[in-house]
Amino acid sequence: MKGKRYPKEYKDQLIKEALEIGNVVQVAKRNEINVKTLYRWISESNHKAWQNTKSDAKKMGVYVPSHQEFKQLEKENDKLKKILGEKDLEIAVLRDLIKKQNPGFQTE
Repeated sequence: MKGKRYPKEYKDQLIKEALEIGNVVQVAKRNEINVKTLYRWISESNHKAWQNTKSDAKKMGVYVPSHQEFKQLEKENDKLKKILGEKDLEIAVLRDLIKKQNPGFQTE
């Protein structure tokens, strides 16, 4: 059983409407189209747009974390800096102990 064929303009109109409204199911029901079909059309349109985009434009995408993510990353960064400082201090203490026990032993 073959499905219906829809004109490209009709598909584009429904895709645009679904993206504007933000409710694909509602648009599909109103136009008596299977929801999966409309989702497939949207996916295909996104894929085609990506293929037609110049490669230079694709490289310019930058991830910007949200405020909450940024704060979490700052906390993690501070924690790691503290651990690194403690390890550096521990290494310095151990080197001093080695120098006191073996005066001829050379470290960096």
